Amino acid sequence: MSAYVEGVAQSLIRAYANLQSGSITTSNGLLFGANINRSPSSYLLNPENEREQYVDEGDTDKNMLLLKLAADDGANVGIISWFSVHGTSMNASNLLLSGDNKGYASYLMEKHYNGHDTLPGQGKFVAAFASTNLGDVSPNTKGAKCMDTGLPCDGLTSTCNGRNELCIASGPGKDMFESTEIIGRKQFEHALSLIQNASIPVRGDVAFRHTYVDMTHREVTLDSGEIVHTCPAAMGYSFAAGTTDGPGQAKSRANNLSASEGTAKVPYAWDPTTVPLSIFRIGQLFIVSVPGEFTTMAGRRLRSAVVQIATEHGIENPFVTIAGLANTYTGYIVTHEEYIGQRYEAASTLYGPHTLSAYIQEFKRLTRDLLNDKASVSEAAPPDLSKYQMSLLPPVVFDSIGFGRKFGQVSMDVSNEYIAGLDHVIVQFYSANPRNNQKIEGTFLTVDKLNADGSWTTKCVDGDWCTKYVWSGSKILGTSYADITWEIPSDTDLGQYRICHYGTRKSLFGGTFDLVSSISDILGYYTGLSAVLDIGILSELVGVASSIVKRVSHNWLNSRLTDFEGCSKTFHVKSR
Repeated sequence: MSAYVEGVAQSLIRAYANLQSGSITTSNGLLFGANINRSPSSYLLNPENEREQYVDEGDTDKNMLLLKLAADDGANVGIISWFSVHGTSMNASNLLLSGDNKGYASYLMEKHYNGHDTLPGQGKFVAAFASTNLGDVSPNTKGAKCMDTGLPCDGLTSTCNGRNELCIASGPGKDMFESTEIIGRKQFEHALSLIQNASIPVRGDVAFRHTYVDMTHREVTLDSGEIVHTCPAAMGYSFAAGTTDGPGQAKSRANNLSASEGTAKVPYAWDPTTVPLSIFRIGQLFIVSVPGEFTTMAGRRLRSAVVQIATEHGIENPFVTIAGLANTYTGYIVTHEEYIGQRYEAASTLYGPHTLSAYIQEFKRLTRDLLNDKASVSEAAPPDLSKYQMSLLPPVVFDSIGFGRKFGQVSMDVSNEYIAGLDHVIVQFYSANPRNNQKIEGTFLTVDKLNADGSWTTKCVDGDWCTKYVWSGSKILGTSYADITWEIPSDTDLGQYRICHYGTRKSLFGGTFDLVSSISDILGYYTGLSAVLDIGILSELVGVASSIVKRVSHNWLNSRLTDFEGCSKTFHVKSR
């Protein structure tokens, strides 16, 4: 988590340091063939006359909204686009860190503007492909099929002979890597066409409103005038069944709820009670930041509500987009009709059947406050639980590769030559746990080309789509390996290459590390934990354990950390 925090913080600092005047223009257009609805039976529960309003798009949003950011000299400096599709092209079997289809779209766009030889994250042009109301939207456009028969799954329950784990969606490619490329490229190409046609200027007031809202037992006035209330957080049985993008182990059930998570408080509340809501305005553009995954129709209703308020306040042709999964996470948000069906998305809607109505009510309030230049009433912020957080992932104690070896030494070397566009290079190194140093703005690997003067130029790093870095640890004395693969693109410059690996090893002793006292603390904690029968005592032990883990982690982090590197032998890349 610290790596994510560091990356976000550095991005904000860098963005602020590079502020410049410029302009924003927008365009939007429909993209077909890049998404499907993974809960179509739930969508059909919505009123027919409402569904008919979206007959051109069907049961998923096809519209991509794009903002083009340009400097005063006319140079494009970046884009932000919103398109409804889950980042689940890489399925549950994937163990690699990946930006999935949206990350690949960003990768292609930044290569397009920054130049093919620019390394990921190094160019001036930044492309963001953002999430919106993607709750019931899948990139696996071949649809869900039974793994044992190849036949379509049951349309109502997404099961195969009663077994949901056999019902899995895939496509459009032959495997998850090709599927990611296809869906990502579709978004990239569509966004590129929108950039070229982005002519509507976004100008006017810049403002925002932010509030905290207790979503449990909240009074909601429906359009009919009826007053209803939200519920304490609870999840349905179908939540455990998962989706066709990633099935669980429980059977799909309908119209039934599991135990209420809203009453689960040990070691702290399992789900948020008070959630952050915000809306941003840039001229005629409104960005609605929601703390969860809105389904297609739920998102349509929220956007329509904000458009209505904006229009009532004299905003002509407002653009409204939903920034999904923002600030905190409260699961999914479905319509009242979809909630009754209790498929996965409905079963994952925390605050009951009127959750969506509550969100719409509060966002209408925020929008009115923003347009009337009125401060928004807010409830107290949720408590800071950072000091109570626990991790079941043990720290790295030390790294070892055995006698007579060096960290970064090649364990399995490359061949002498390869063919561009056909072969892939594999090399294995003796390595160390990557958690020792997560290489923020660095890399665990490079693919280097030999220059005529004997120097090397880095052509690819671990952020490139054509490379893979796989770390595998041994249970014996901490021995581990780094397997690096380079799938040579067809347009690769021919010549001499090498692959290098970079890492950080941790030795057992160093600094003020006290092995005996740390082990004693850990054993004492777990002995006490195993004897606990009283929930109150367990809660107190959580705090004690947290301080122990922090102290032990601090001591281990003070152990000696040493960077290392190693390279393969030189190999030749030739044409076919």
